[in-house]
Amino acid sequence: MAESGEEVDVLVQRVVKDLTNAFKKNPNIDEIGVIPCPEARYNRSPIVLVENKLGIESWCVKFLLPYVHNKLLLYRQRKHWLDREALVDITCTLLLLNPDFTTAWNVRKELLECGVLNLEKDLYLGKLALTKFPKSPETWIHRRWVLQQILNQFSAVGCSRKQQHHQGEAEQADAERIQQHSDQLARTLHQEMKVCSDAACRYPSNYNAWSHRIWVLQHMAKGNVKVFHDELSSMRLWVSMHVSDHSGFHYRQFLLKELITEFFQTPASTTTSSPQHHFSTIPRSSPHHHNDVQANGDLSGAEATDGEDKLLSFITVLQLFRQEMELCSDLIQAFPGHETLWSHRRHVFHLWHHLKREHQHHCSSNDCIESVHPNDSDPGLLGDDDQSCPGQGETVNGQSHTSEAMEVDGASLTDLHNSKRQKRGILRPGPLTLFSEHNFIKSILENCSNPEQRHFAMAYKKWLDVVVGQQP
Repeated sequence: MAESGEEVDVLVQRVVKDLTNAFKKNPNIDEIGVIPCPEARYNRSPIVLVENKLGIESWCVKFLLPYVHNKLLLYRQRKHWLDREALVDITCTLLLLNPDFTTAWNVRKELLECGVLNLEKDLYLGKLALTKFPKSPETWIHRRWVLQQILNQFSAVGCSRKQQHHQGEAEQADAERIQQHSDQLARTLHQEMKVCSDAACRYPSNYNAWSHRIWVLQHMAKGNVKVFHDELSSMRLWVSMHVSDHSGFHYRQFLLKELITEFFQTPASTTTSSPQHHFSTIPRSSPHHHNDVQANGDLSGAEATDGEDKLLSFITVLQLFRQEMELCSDLIQAFPGHETLWSHRRHVFHLWHHLKREHQHHCSSNDCIESVHPNDSDPGLLGDDDQSCPGQGETVNGQSHTSEAMEVDGASLTDLHNSKRQKRGILRPGPLTLFSEHNFIKSILENCSNPEQRHFAMAYKKWLDVVVGQQP
């Protein structure tokens, strides 16, 4: 065992070199860890590389970590000189052992700005550090800084493209470069989702990982309805396997709110451009983008289309909420006694309740094309919250109409414009009302003997009666 200062220096320099060579030997390392080993038993390197897994024997960490830590501090204090290659190796070693050392990340920021490192390599280092320290806040902060630099590069390319267009230059080569950046952005977004998911699996209720995931979507996929919808769909399995992880359900609540905003945004806001819009490989989709203004300037057709589009958007959002409540119901019945599931149900229903009231207020002050009522045959709906739009037995555009309860048959929104479906009326999902929630609670209380489940059900019933039921 090394004891003197010179022996420690020789040992640590060899370990740092072995670690660097391991990354050169296998650039596809995807996980790091510390191997329990109190002392060196063999005359061999403490760096173990098996397939794509990298291990460091624990006996050398007590020598390695203080050494690289002091080296870097002396460099920052200008008491010791290190060349750029040595800085790269030392910061890499230090951050794999202690990723919350802010100074090391700051040094790497300087190396990135000088062009010594590339952005993808730093994302890779952070990904490895998160396999051992999945909650490391400094690692997540640094990743956001790196991703922001990538977005800035995309923005610069977009500005350059506009300048070349105004100057009348050839755009074929530029279009290829735009496509390359677009593909890179799509890959980066996919990789970040994977990193966040892995970190969330490694550490329960990993707030830092979920916050980073939200940041990525807000900055790299803002306005892309398909990305948000795919995230909502792909997360169903994850939350079903982590029913006590509140962070995962909070993420679904965020996705619902973002989708609501996108579906109901005004046409003016849809024209807002940003760097990620220019380079997104997935086309932005929204069910209310139409150009139905008549050529002679008559806006009556456009206004009617706008009203229909808003109705279709509302039905789409209703379908999202219905699916979310169905998922929550299935999980509550399959995993009784989990407070996280009841809290999520409360949040989703409260969000839906406020959204519906806003829609009803809009319908009461404007001419709506159709009623979006739940099933009017439910006796418990009377006096609940369903006196909103023109509907059963009311007059629309001077004609008498009688609305009927319709069920969703899985048709896409584009099918709603079909002439046959227009004759039948607009299809709509099932009811989400106080009456349906009370029925769900009743079924839980009648069929479940779990005391915690019954307690949460009664608390939810009280919340429905006191908070939701008393709202004007």
